[in-house]
Amino acid sequence: MKIDKAEARQTGIQLLKYGVIGVLNTLITLVVFYLLNTKMGLSYGISNVVGYIFGVINSFLWNRNWVFKTKNNFSRELLLFVCGFLICLALQLCVSWILLEGLGWKNLPDNIIPFFPMEKAGQNIVMITAMVVYTLANYAYNRFVTFRVDPNGTPGK
Repeated sequence: MKIDKAEARQTGIQLLKYGVIGVLNTLITLVVFYLLNTKMGLSYGISNVVGYIFGVINSFLWNRNWVFKTKNNFSRELLLFVCGFLICLALQLCVSWILLEGLGWKNLPDNIIPFFPMEKAGQNIVMITAMVVYTLANYAYNRFVTFRVDPNGTPGK
């Protein structure tokens, strides 16, 4: 199978845009998580879910309109996007639980990163680690399910 240069370029641009939106979503999610968990004292789970809700709203709008540029059925894409979010969030929460409880990262010292001491360092490090898993799984889901294009170049219905 030969890869068309124009298609490869378009995919590269799409990945770059997805990455930009991913960074923005990550910042939104982390700021909300940090404020709720560290500053307001809410639990890890609640802070995590609320942070992702803010990130997913931002993500859907930007991915639909800028990254994948679809004009497909809005309701269908929104439903698929939310389903993908829930699947990937469940994966992220499982990874978080394994790292926090299974491996005991919640007990990491606050000065584990010498140049950047922080309160609840273990929980913040776990959040970042689990976000990488979430991001990779979510891109694959959205690329091949939510905003997919069939082999003839036709967007999903």
